Amino acid sequence: MFTIAKRITRRVAQAGVVAAALAVAACQPTSLGRSGPAIGPQIDPSQPVQVALLVPGGTGNADLDWLGRSLSNSARMAAADARGAQIDLRVYPTTPAEGSAVAAAEKAAAEGAKIILGPLFADSANAVGNAMKDNNLNVLSFSNNPDIAGGNVYVLGNTFQNVADRLVKYGVRQGLSRFLMVYENDPAGQIGASAIQTAIAQNGATLTGRQQHALSQESIDAIIPAVTNAAKSGQIDAIFMTANQQAVLPYLTDRLNAAGVSSRDAQFMGLTRWDIPAARLQLPGVQGGWFALPDTSLQSQFVSRYRSAYGEAPHELGSLGYDGVAAIAALVGSGNKNAVNTIGLTRPAGFAGINGVFRLRPNGTNERGMAIATINNGAVVVIDPAPRSFGGFGF
Repeated sequence: MFTIAKRITRRVAQAGVVAAALAVAACQPTSLGRSGPAIGPQIDPSQPVQVALLVPGGTGNADLDWLGRSLSNSARMAAADARGAQIDLRVYPTTPAEGSAVAAAEKAAAEGAKIILGPLFADSANAVGNAMKDNNLNVLSFSNNPDIAGGNVYVLGNTFQNVADRLVKYGVRQGLSRFLMVYENDPAGQIGASAIQTAIAQNGATLTGRQQHALSQESIDAIIPAVTNAAKSGQIDAIFMTANQQAVLPYLTDRLNAAGVSSRDAQFMGLTRWDIPAARLQLPGVQGGWFALPDTSLQSQFVSRYRSAYGEAPHELGSLGYDGVAAIAALVGSGNKNAVNTIGLTRPAGFAGINGVFRLRPNGTNERGMAIATINNGAVVVIDPAPRSFGGFGF
């Protein structure tokens, strides 16, 4: 019997693989803390603000190059949409190599950039952050890895902690208090498991047990009896799955379904989008499960505009380019001289992005407003809408 890992290898062009890479790639992370004077220059908001955009380009990987185009085009859309702000957006293509990203950032700084937007991968973002310290420039990375956040580095990507906290918080409000965690034993699974455990503790719930599995059918099969027993005996209220790798969710939920376990026994929930790819919606095991997703109304409008302008659909992560430029433009447009330093970037009210409201935290991580959705007879149903502001949402 071949392993799930082998199946995943054949899907390297899928968006989910890029997202997983963003989560686990990191080395020598900068400190999570921040103290002392604000990082980043002050600007004259009446003048054009130079923003350097570091995106994948010429990598030889079709998916990465598509993502690079999406980030660039989305950022240009945001610059064009800016009201009362002049954004001088300059695009610098890079390869996934750290040296390429650092060289692009150093060139941008020499040419007068006031802030760096990008790069994509966590290890490159960390390297760029270290390189930009002497230039007193902030880096808004597209990574979702919180390990690199802090100092002059922010992560714009939606973190596992955001998703886990949103789902657990909603679950607790619905009366769920006992959670069983099921997670992969790879780096992404470990990061996801840590986020779930933290969210459970912070929301006053209980982690009643954990089941770890390797990326193989045999390993998943081995944990099914224990998960089934916990669900059928009434020991748990919910089963929270990381299911980061593409092939895990279909197989895991199928085996649980075959064992007679569904969300009617213990509420299924997951860290990943259960509606992508669309074929997943027809799987018997995912029916009734919960997952988090962005504000779909704003996202659909963006996709329609993008397709009309560029003749193709944007990459799933491409809207981060819009969000980054839109945040800077909002601050500049309001006449904020701190638009590219830590004072402005971490304003509590946050920003309105394509994926909903978000804000950058002083420790370099982010908070995003997301909806809770379920799958009902093969259709996505939003059961708790995404907030449109941070007021009263418990952030």
